[in-house]
Amino acid sequence: MKRTIEISEETYQIIKDQLGADSIKDISSYDDMIGRSYFFRSVTYHMVGEVTKIVGSFLQLKKASWIADSGRFMNAIKDGSLNEIEPVGIAFVNIESLVDFFPWNHPLPAKQK
Repeated sequence: MKRTIEISEETYQIIKDQLGADSIKDISSYDDMIGRSYFFRSVTYHMVGEVTKIVGSFLQLKKASWIADSGRFMNAIKDGSLNEIEPVGIAFVNIESLVDFFPWNHPLPAKQK
């Protein structure tokens, strides 16, 4: 017997975020990044955001934030805890300027901290 329950969109997103936290996401091309959130590090700055499209050598992000201070890096990636956050909305990140990036399996920050 198949059972169905109805939940709010907010609850669905929380469950989805928690279930997806430990899953492995294959990236074979930059297009595979679309719709997913990442923590990006360049030589001079850090950002988090959801990739919405690729424009030449730039990733367009929504719900993006400049991270002035990530705090302890393991805690930032594992728990989503960040010390200083500057939400900027839409941002463009040059792929060629990135040193590395990590899946961001947490809600994207929406408030300045």
